Amino acid sequence: MTQDNTALETRQRAGETEKMTVNVGVVDLGQVDLLVQEGFYSNRSDLIRTALRNQLALHADVVKQTVARRTLTVGLQHFSRADLEQAVASGHRLQVQVVGLARIADDVTPDLALAAIESVTVLGAFQASPAVRRALSGRIH
Repeated sequence: MTQDNTALETRQRAGETEKMTVNVGVVDLGQVDLLVQEGFYSNRSDLIRTALRNQLALHADVVKQTVARRTLTVGLQHFSRADLEQAVASGHRLQVQVVGLARIADDVTPDLALAAIESVTVLGAFQASPAVRRALSGRIH
């Protein structure tokens, strides 16, 4: 299992972002547009990303403490077919707990995923083939 904790902690790589929809009041939206128009931000998304990063920085200690307490992996957790075969061979079922991106390789079969993975908890994004996602659906929290 490979981990790339620093890459996603500091900045998302191109193509590894997720869309998030935010509903805001018309007055707040108008103020956002005013700041964009005045050149403080290049667009609405730029302002939202900046505000989000500022809030995450403000609460960084709480995030770090929670990650440590809950033994979460921060960043990218990639599971290859070999990783899962090794888990099955050792008789150890995985508890996937990730803050960031958990990815299961495309060549992993639903049967292998079921045999190797006990549970999946992802705060962020979970990427797996549709068949593997269906197979694990009762184990994703």
